[in-house]
Amino acid sequence: MKTLSCGILVLCDQHELLLCHVTGAWHWDIPKGGVDPGEAPLATALRETREECGIDFSGQRLLDLGQMPYRPRKDLHLFAVLSPRFDTASCHCDTCYSDTWGRDRPEMDGFEWTRFDRVHRRCARHMGEVLTQKLSLPALLARLQTGAA
Repeated sequence: MKTLSCGILVLCDQHELLLCHVTGAWHWDIPKGGVDPGEAPLATALRETREECGIDFSGQRLLDLGQMPYRPRKDLHLFAVLSPRFDTASCHCDTCYSDTWGRDRPEMDGFEWTRFDRVHRRCARHMGEVLTQKLSLPALLARLQTGAA
């Protein structure tokens, strides 16, 4: 049975996507995570973005991109939002995991605005494919800018 991970693509007018650095790994990712029992995909995406980035998009218009295949045992349900370009130093991760030595470490330890043409170099292969082959970030930005649903 496949699991579902929900997240938000945060885009800005400068043709950039907000990415989060995965603690202890080489790659960057979008804010996303697993659905709690009884939780709707939008609620999951909003919660994960609050927990992993400290950003609350509740009450803002999010574009529902729907559910799509991601990995052999996991699907993604993504949403997108157009945001003003803010200083990523204001981002913070509130969720932790215990590493091999029992230390609590934040899930995400860095945040950056990444130009669309560099996203595939920053993300792991499966996420890079979603963001550059299954979706078109420039077309998505155009949709968000015009308010097209």
